[in-house]
Amino acid sequence: MVRFLATKLLYLIPTFLGITLIAFGFVRVLPGDPVLLMAGERGITPERHAELAHQLGFDRPIWAQYFDFLTRLFHGDLGNSLVTKKPVLTEFFTLFPATLELALVAIILATVIGVPVGVLAAIKRGSWFDQMSMTTALVGFSMPIFWWGLLLIILFSSTLGWTPVSGRMGLLYFFKPVTGFMLIDSLLSGQKGAFASAVSHLILPSIVLATIPLAVIARQTRSAMLEVMGEDYVRTARAKGMPARRVVMVHALRNAMIPVITTIGLQIGVLMAGAILTETIFSWPGIGKWMVDAIGRRDYPVVQSGLLMIAVIVMAVNLLVDLTYGLINPRIRHK
Repeated sequence: MVRFLATKLLYLIPTFLGITLIAFGFVRVLPGDPVLLMAGERGITPERHAELAHQLGFDRPIWAQYFDFLTRLFHGDLGNSLVTKKPVLTEFFTLFPATLELALVAIILATVIGVPVGVLAAIKRGSWFDQMSMTTALVGFSMPIFWWGLLLIILFSSTLGWTPVSGRMGLLYFFKPVTGFMLIDSLLSGQKGAFASAVSHLILPSIVLATIPLAVIARQTRSAMLEVMGEDYVRTARAKGMPARRVVMVHALRNAMIPVITTIGLQIGVLMAGAILTETIFSWPGIGKWMVDAIGRRDYPVVQSGLLMIAVIVMAVNLLVDLTYGLINPRIRHK
């Protein structure tokens, strides 16, 4: 296990360096001058432009700016926002709980629904349930997030009035955040109706964000179950007269969960990408909306550091998934 973990960490080093290069280069290829955007409509003289560019280090060669970025990064300094002047790391961890809460609810929703649907579709292969569920999963996977989100807002918020349009909490409630997770903080506040308001604001964004992972998990579970149920040990278990539920849950599903867990881990990256659109549509104050606003303002430190932090989270989740294999299937051992 120790050797496996050390090997994985070594592999992550070049991956991490590659991500820093991509994150650094991405914002540099965007059109627009951050100095001019900071000046706004007031305009700026060439002398003042050169002075600000020198203060921000934009007049230095690209390789020197990248080296400075790496140096600060290895010292735990992600820089300050060009707009708010606040440390990027502080802003990230202030907004990250909102994104994490949305992503956790979405992946739990996708897993709790997707895995049982995939199992039932495999057991009832060729039935109307199998065809309907897989067709629905294909439609859900193909549906654009921004269109799906706007459609739900029009139906449930504007037409039926069942859910709020945007935000995380109703305007009638105000309390100091403790954990950053609105579901928990609303309970800790003790204000009547606060938790219900937090849940109602979370319903539509979590459904929109969970749609694609749910479809992928359901289809992967069905595929893995069909492959496992054709194995000799499953047929042997059935021949011994074991109950069908035990055969499915113990012998088939446990072994089929290996590729499913991999799929769930890979969906973390999809959730992070989907959160950018979802948070923008629903005005959800998380990392996704923060990144979109930073791109519009050409806030280089925020964009490159935000991309880097999201990539680190995805790599950490994938590493955790690899370590989880041995817990799911004892026959798998990391040496």
